[in-house]
Amino acid sequence: MPFGDTIVALATPVGESAVALIRLSGPLCPEIALHAFQRQRPARARHAYVGKYKTLSDNILDECVYTLFAANGSYTGEDILEISTHGNPLIAQHMIEDLLQRGCRMAEAGEFTRTAFTNGKLDLSQAEAVSDLIRARSDKAIRSAQQQLAGAIGKKMCELTDRLLQVIAEVEAYIDFPEEDLPAENQAGPAQSLAHISAELRELIETSHYSAILKEGIKTVIVGPPNAGKSSLLNTLTGQDRAIVSAEPGTTRDFLSEKIIVGPYCIQIMDTAGIHEATSSLERLGIAKTLEKLEEADFFLVVLDSTLPPPTLPDNALRCFQANCTLVIENKIDLHESQSLNSVLPECPRVRISLKTGAGIDALRTTLIKTLETDKVVPNENALIVSARHANALRSAKDSIDTAREKMTAAGTTELMASDLRLAVEAIGEVVGKIDNERMLDKLFASFCIGK
Repeated sequence: MPFGDTIVALATPVGESAVALIRLSGPLCPEIALHAFQRQRPARARHAYVGKYKTLSDNILDECVYTLFAANGSYTGEDILEISTHGNPLIAQHMIEDLLQRGCRMAEAGEFTRTAFTNGKLDLSQAEAVSDLIRARSDKAIRSAQQQLAGAIGKKMCELTDRLLQVIAEVEAYIDFPEEDLPAENQAGPAQSLAHISAELRELIETSHYSAILKEGIKTVIVGPPNAGKSSLLNTLTGQDRAIVSAEPGTTRDFLSEKIIVGPYCIQIMDTAGIHEATSSLERLGIAKTLEKLEEADFFLVVLDSTLPPPTLPDNALRCFQANCTLVIENKIDLHESQSLNSVLPECPRVRISLKTGAGIDALRTTLIKTLETDKVVPNENALIVSARHANALRSAKDSIDTAREKMTAAGTTELMASDLRLAVEAIGEVVGKIDNERMLDKLFASFCIGK
């Protein structure tokens, strides 16, 4: 992306709409605002104007609202011009074609945000948050992206870097001035500081699991004996007949998966084959796959038939069903044979419902949301969550710090220790983009929307 170009893109989805927004960034913006709208004097920054867009061939395309943003107060750190036209795709197309004739070029995916990063308006973690915010599919994911966009990760990385640099300064003082009148080297101070930093990095790395949950949804498996109502539960939660419901046991032999929103959470919910003593090789294969899916899941909905005696669940399934990630659902309470099944997973929250009559469904949704609020599944509002890319960089930083800690007790390794700590600082810098890696940046911003 050549320096000094003026880029242009349609910033709203293609298609008919009330309004289409065309965004420009670069040095030609003030000139285009002046001439395309036949102004007598330059447009003032951050003032919305109404004017008729006139092409280079003297055709009036549309009456628009346009706003100029000066470089010192814009998203990209360059002059920006935003033009709102009527949402006819043909008008937007003709306007962009005219802007290209005026010297602009089409923006690449994510180029506006990449320009903001290059110009120091955002660090790399904030730039990634822009994409996360656009793609967020739950309230929790939106709040997490907003926290990152506000610079929470950048501030934490700055704090960790400052603390590491302080340790490095202490270590290098003994390297550079071994004969000076310095205090005797005290390993306890640096060792304790590095231990605390390493522990904080470990906690941050572990939160990358939550990042996947927020982006992809909480992996939730519906599990239980055959004919307990698992497929009916999937249909009820999704609001559509997604799964075949039959009184014949073993109807579900493959996995059915849907994404739904429950309160502030996005849930990736999966119906599985019933767990029982299989009579055919096909059923045994389906049950084996169900047990495999349990190992990958974040949350479990255990559906039981309350008209039958308590079922026997496999030991490897029982190990997954913990109180903070499992909800027991006792179905068929509309039948007179229904009874309490409190002996099954007694430590787990439970709800009694009838999927046939709808009794208890509201209580099911309320209890489900309450159970999901445990930190085991989704962290609290203030938790700092890092992405997989951040976690990889922080893992490298932690490894370097732990290596340095090991060298503290060995004689003649002070210089090597300082080198390890500098590597840790560089790794932390990768999180916020204090690196020169064009290939990584190209790959990262390629996933962005055009016009953002």
